[in-house]
Amino acid sequence: MGSALALGALGCAAPALAEVTRFEVLSREAAALGGRAFGARGGQAEKITARATIALDPADPRNAVIADLDRAPRNAEGRVEATTEVVILRPAQTNGTLLFEVLNRGRKLVTGWAQDTDAAPAIRLERAEDAGNGFLLEQGYTLVWAGWQHDLPAGQGLLRIDLPVAAGVTGPSRDEFTFTDAASPKRAVLSYPVADRASARMTVRARTDQERQPLAEGSFRFIDDNTIEIDRPAGMAEGALYELTYTARDPKVTGMALAAIRDVSSFLRREGGAANPLAADGRSGLDRAIGFGISQSGRVLRDVLYYGMNEDEAGRIVFEGMMPIIPGARRSFTNARFGQPGRNPGPQYDRLYPVLQFPFTYEVLDDPLSGRRDGLLLRCRLTNSCPVVMQMDSEFEFWGSQASLVVTDPQGRHIDLPANVRAYAVAGAPHGNPWNAASRQTPACVMPLNPISQGPALRALLVAMERWMRDGVEPPASRYPMLAQGTLVPAAAVYPEIPGLPYRGQYVRAERIETAAPVPVARGSYPIFLPRAGLDGNMISGIRLPVIAAPRATYVGWNAQAGAEGPQELCTQVGGVVPLAATRAAREAARDPRPSLEELYPTAEAYVAAVQAAASRMVAERLLLPMDAEAAVRAAREGQLARLMP
Repeated sequence: MGSALALGALGCAAPALAEVTRFEVLSREAAALGGRAFGARGGQAEKITARATIALDPADPRNAVIADLDRAPRNAEGRVEATTEVVILRPAQTNGTLLFEVLNRGRKLVTGWAQDTDAAPAIRLERAEDAGNGFLLEQGYTLVWAGWQHDLPAGQGLLRIDLPVAAGVTGPSRDEFTFTDAASPKRAVLSYPVADRASARMTVRARTDQERQPLAEGSFRFIDDNTIEIDRPAGMAEGALYELTYTARDPKVTGMALAAIRDVSSFLRREGGAANPLAADGRSGLDRAIGFGISQSGRVLRDVLYYGMNEDEAGRIVFEGMMPIIPGARRSFTNARFGQPGRNPGPQYDRLYPVLQFPFTYEVLDDPLSGRRDGLLLRCRLTNSCPVVMQMDSEFEFWGSQASLVVTDPQGRHIDLPANVRAYAVAGAPHGNPWNAASRQTPACVMPLNPISQGPALRALLVAMERWMRDGVEPPASRYPMLAQGTLVPAAAVYPEIPGLPYRGQYVRAERIETAAPVPVARGSYPIFLPRAGLDGNMISGIRLPVIAAPRATYVGWNAQAGAEGPQELCTQVGGVVPLAATRAAREAARDPRPSLEELYPTAEAYVAAVQAAASRMVAERLLLPMDAEAAVRAAREGQLARLMP
């Protein structure tokens, strides 16, 4: 087992164009993950922990897009500095591809999603079992993570970035707070220090679809410029939403986070000097790179593309491929004055934060509400730095993250995706599940929770992305609900009438948010469409894993909140399950339009055969790897799919 060697800083100055001016290796493990071997030749993986300093020239046109960069303090060379924590995991046999995962709230997720690893071990990456099935390292990827989010809570294993402050700048800011117990008073930390306490106003409402009510005078107070204390109103429900508007000061230069992603990736891939721990004989051995992000970090990756950060300071492409996973049509609240990248607007909270902003999709389109013409690919087309893109969404993204706007224009008409973009939707999947999730009931939601995991689909798409970049082999065609195919429909036309499915047409609207006092307001909205379901209640388009193609239940990507009737009130990020009737008689008695299990699968062997046929078809379409097809058939034969049922 390799021991960690504490190393001094590799303080060699990198060339100015690299923007990484210092890369300090803090530890280096030659035999990481307990010395576990990966690949056909059984090589071990090396783990490097480091700290990188980037220094940006505010006069460089490639940096001019970063909000408040020109107001930040500068070093002796006139540059603005930020420092980020970095972790690298490199197998002995590499495939020449750097896979840079944009961290999700400081956490590594790809190691769990792609390798069937539970959350804590996937973040830790210290023991042999922390690599799960070892898929990423077996494939030869060099994995890189660098902190980009400044507003993280304290927590072991989270990677952070230290950003400069634009001191003296003031402006409007807004915070939302919720509490899971009935204790009073409650303390909360502000996103930015208050500049004028007298300007602060607070409202409360039990649920987000209700009207705001002013909090009684004296019911909240400042402990200091960064902390408030709130007296909960008598009888107010747990989970109520408290909203504070105030004049803030000293914003962080949050847009530098996007530059950190750009510059650390480019440095590790292209820098051939001694400062780069991946460089040997003057080169890193990395011929291409994939930018990857899940959920919040998938949204941030779309911002990296939108703001032109896929071109480094020397005009070279940073990521040949990008894989934003479950972002829907949204981006992030990162590159803005008083930005709050941790915000996640959804069915229950954070709705008015500017995360859903035009442009929503890759093609350049006109927006009649704002009068703008824009697209995620606009800047990279001007600099010839566009990557190939494979976006993968869950079914939940259509209900909670306005995903239909990826394939419709702002007026609700079908659009074709550009030739360098593919979009895939995993039918029946909620926002995200661990590989071993099981269906269970929860008091907050009406239906039992949907346990479908997207790991098998992700692994197949990673292999397809690698071939697309390396060999120019076209990946599978997009598998996404489309208006032109009749698989994307208005909310009223999604389902047949299914007993036990609490469908009320609830979904998160796509509103154009404008800054206003005292709170932002919605001025206009964009049409949203939802995935059409078949007679069995399952989504008919997208990547239909064997559990959907050979169903024993209706799996939906959304779930209704218990006791909530508002038009947008869904359980955040989870899905639901409604089992099929066991017999034809039971189905007819319930007036259930879906086929029963005995009608679909007269024998146990018939069910296994249906799973096998679905898995074989997906392998042929390159949407499932043989290893995952074999696992699906084995689970069907051994009755392991029982955990997917309530």
